[in-house]
Amino acid sequence: MNETSDEEPIYPSPCVRNCCLDGNDVCLGCFRTLEEILNWSHSSNVEKQAILAKCKERRAQNHRY
Repeated sequence: MNETSDEEPIYPSPCVRNCCLDGNDVCLGCFRTLEEILNWSHSSNVEKQAILAKCKERRAQNHRY
């Protein structure tokens, strides 16, 4: 039997089904770049954490305007 403490966390896609890319190919729904969206399912947990951190930064920058 597997213990949950030994399992890697699962990072679900941050997609909010509001897909619209801006001029920089950044989704205005989840704030991932097109490249990040395409690579999500092949990304490691470390890479996903980094992507999510970048999304948070982009979202904060977007709300400043």
